[in-house]
Parts: sequence; C-alpha cells; structure tokens
Amino acid sequence: MGKLKEIVVDCDIPSRVARFWAAALDGYKIMPYDDVELARLAAMGLTPETDPTVMVDGPGIRLCFHLRQGERPARNRVHLDIAAPDRQKEVERLLSLGATFMRETDAYTVLNDPEGNNFCVTSA
Repeated sequence: MGKLKEIVVDCDIPSRVARFWAAALDGYKIMPYDDVELARLAAMGLTPETDPTVMVDGPGIRLCFHLRQGERPARNRVHLDIAAPDRQKEVERLLSLGATFMRETDAYTVLNDPEGNNFCVTSA
C-alpha cells in the first residue's frame, strides 16, 4: 500500500509560494540547493528563484511547489489547513507575510496565499 510522499501545489511562481509556506509553517524551510543542483539548474538557464519545482521540508509531510502549466482551474487543486492555538494571532501573522483575508466562520478563517490559493486557519 502506498504512503503519502508530499503535497504538490501548482504555482505560477513556485519559489514565491514556497517562501510563503516555509515562513507560515513552524519548522519548515525551503530545502537547500547543493552545488550539483545549482549546476543542473544553471545548465538549463535557471536559478533557485526560477526553479520550476521548489521543495519545502519540515517536521511533517514534505511540500512540493511546482510550476503550473495551462489555465488556472476555478478551484484549488490543493487545500491546506493550519491549526493554531491563537487563531486570530496566526491570521494576523499570515496576513503580514502576504496572505489575503477571504472570510471567517466560528470554526475557521479562510485566507489566500500570494497566488490566490485558499487555505484555512483553525483553532488547535
């Protein structure tokens, strides 16, 4: 039986969305580029900023931010929920990182990441 390897998010600019989620989630960071990977990207005329696939690793499941091809679907292809002990404080922090407010209920707050992908903040 298969196991979940990573969550893949289609993006217009993977490095931008990866930076957002690395800062938004406790213990996550963009996986470092070694010399071999930097050389591989350079050979294709790319840099970490223009990399079509940026990986974010942390204490939970790995996240993969991948260059989106074609038209954006009407709804997200992926939806993440963040649990926080102080939901309002976390919402304010995420807004300061570049998220935008969409709506709020008693149970959760809906935000968009910098490319308009919905995600929710819930109470822990």
